[in-house]
Amino acid sequence: MIKMMLIAGAGGFLGTCGRFLVQRFCAGTSGGFPLGTFTVNVAGCFLIGLFYGLLDRVDLFGPGDRLLFITGFCGGFTTFSTFAFDICELGGKGEWVWSVLYIMASLIVGVLMVLAGRLVVRCFAGV
Repeated sequence: MIKMMLIAGAGGFLGTCGRFLVQRFCAGTSGGFPLGTFTVNVAGCFLIGLFYGLLDRVDLFGPGDRLLFITGFCGGFTTFSTFAFDICELGGKGEWVWSVLYIMASLIVGVLMVLAGRLVVRCFAGV
């Protein structure tokens, strides 16, 4: 269990460093559009699709590699890639209603939680 956590953690470290570098590279290049976040999310979606595709088709990866590349790297780089993959999985199973509900709930609840977190800080900032 510890070994698996360390493998995922190493991938997460690399993914987080990659995200930092992309964000840094894109900073100030797009006016008000969050190009760094957009680039990371789109690249992460491509990478998770690539890694899953390789796992399905090619026998190059073992369980540790899956932890390193998918759970670790993609998880550290962006969680949006996992969100997109989950939507594709639901759609692939013909569960389009669940897919749309998942998209809507994730976006709406996610934005509401960001606003709620900011509100909590505003309410208790002086405490």
